[in-house]
Amino acid sequence: MNPKLQSLYGLKFNPFRPDVPVEALYVTPAVDAFLRRVQLGIADGGYIMITGDPGTGKSVVLRLLTQRLQSLRDVMVGTIEHPQSRTMDFYRELGDLFSVPLGSHNRWGGFKALRTRWADHIASTLTRPVLIIDEAQEALTAVFNELRVLASKELDSRQLLCVVFAGDARLGERLRTPELLPLGSRVRRRLMLDYASRDELLACLDHLLESAGNPSLMTTELKTTLADHAAGNYRVLMNLSDELLTLALDRELPRLDEKLYLEAFAQPTQKKAAGSPTRKR
Repeated sequence: MNPKLQSLYGLKFNPFRPDVPVEALYVTPAVDAFLRRVQLGIADGGYIMITGDPGTGKSVVLRLLTQRLQSLRDVMVGTIEHPQSRTMDFYRELGDLFSVPLGSHNRWGGFKALRTRWADHIASTLTRPVLIIDEAQEALTAVFNELRVLASKELDSRQLLCVVFAGDARLGERLRTPELLPLGSRVRRRLMLDYASRDELLACLDHLLESAGNPSLMTTELKTTLADHAAGNYRVLMNLSDELLTLALDRELPRLDEKLYLEAFAQPTQKKAAGSPTRKR
């Protein structure tokens, strides 16, 4: 963090950047209820889906979910970093995540080794390992179907994994196609994120500023203006706020206000060129 943010504004961190500490993230009641349902059902495994347009809060939900699951005793959490992988590369990444050495060209051996690893973990801890796949709409159909077979046991009566899919609206559409309906029909818990209301955006700003250590950094008028112009999108709200904070820091302003917003984002007016002819009637 820029040291001037602390010296000039008393901030513990930049409240408008993506790397805000997890404990400082804003949690809506709907998201909190969803996270509790996931925690309660973690012992049974199965599939979970989080969908929403860009900027509606999927990444925040995944960070919160990961932290809550990792805080549970004996829960093993792995995150797929490359959802576009082909099937063998997907197996290699799973082996990496769950510390299972896999042969280069032996999918059957990898299949057995991963399932044994997960079954042993369940037997010793009574909890399912968790696999998180962000941007899951990018995953290949073959990988989706391989994962469905890989994670089920005893004629589909037992689940060896808890799998969390996160993605945009295309994810839900793909899981309704005939090729992926067997997987889509197994999703037990869903969170569909929508654009935020004005009150939710204002509550988010207030929460972040208070968590960062300076609740009066912005005027009430500026927060209202930002919420009105963010179009329900948390990411747009954060980007606008971060730009204003950077500008205020450069000018060493004591506080962010609506005047600063107008200077930063007001559309320039087009002046009539000097000497231009006047239309005669």
